[in-house]
Amino acid sequence: MPRPHSRRRERNNMPLVVILAVLTVAVIYAGIHSFFKAPEQKREDLPPVETAAGPAGEEDPEADAAASALRSHRERKPDFYTILVSGVDDGNGGSDTNILLAVDAATGYAYGVSIPRDSKAVFNGKNHKINAAYNTGGMELLAEVVSDQLGIPVDYTVLVDLRGFEALVNAIGGVEFYIPIDMDYDDPYQDLSIHFTRGTRLLYGADALKVVRFRHNNDGTGYGSEDVGRMATQQNFLKAVAKKTLTPANVTKVNEFVKIFHQYVETDLTVNNLAWLGAQLISMGPDKIDFCTLPGEWKSPYIYVNREETLTLVNQFLNPYVEDRVPEDLHIPD
Repeated sequence: MPRPHSRRRERNNMPLVVILAVLTVAVIYAGIHSFFKAPEQKREDLPPVETAAGPAGEEDPEADAAASALRSHRERKPDFYTILVSGVDDGNGGSDTNILLAVDAATGYAYGVSIPRDSKAVFNGKNHKINAAYNTGGMELLAEVVSDQLGIPVDYTVLVDLRGFEALVNAIGGVEFYIPIDMDYDDPYQDLSIHFTRGTRLLYGADALKVVRFRHNNDGTGYGSEDVGRMATQQNFLKAVAKKTLTPANVTKVNEFVKIFHQYVETDLTVNNLAWLGAQLISMGPDKIDFCTLPGEWKSPYIYVNREETLTLVNQFLNPYVEDRVPEDLHIPD
């Protein structure tokens, strides 16, 4: 029997769609002004090896070795950046979406990991769902929590008002997309109705938003798991949008994309940084940009992140350091 679902707010997970347009605009802008600039990697305070000393100011070989090992463990790969992309959809301060995007410009690959909003996190000495970090301390606290759990720095943050999702899909002329299941959902409290049959169709902004927000039908059937099935649909839709956004017909729509950027996006990256990153992603092409969901298991009221699988994922796709991370680097709560 399908697991019953409560009537809670349907959410979408697509801020990277808007970011693709932002990066496209930035590339065109910088191309006109001949000004691209690579972002700086996040700096960490590390002890200098040569100053490690004992109690009386004498040389301390053990301290020197420890300091050297720490510096080696924190040595960064060149041209590798981690960017936390988060989305809000209703202006009430809630963060519904968190995607950690790793851009490895040196190898020409990018990887985005969706972090389920119900993932268990610990901050301020208490257990929370991870999306509560944004409500409590904004993007700064959210980035700290993600960094602490995964054992890697977050170089930059991007906050997207997801009303920009509809605007972008309309701006690129809609998207041909295969809807994987029948969708039959009504929520009179939100004046929301989602009714689609499985198959391929051209989706514009409002309908596209409904498809990526859908979780379950009125009778409780649907994807069959909390956010995992829905995230797969969102990731596939993101790939379809990426492919269409980067077509010649759309990269020239500078004015429309600029308007979306100013209205719906906040970031600590400069336009020139965005242009550099955008140029890297465009040169990679959609086939070198991939996505997955942070591995975990739902046990109400949290999704418990799997430590071993997450460590493997971090080292394979997200790790900005030369050395692999070890279990002690990650702080995933029980």
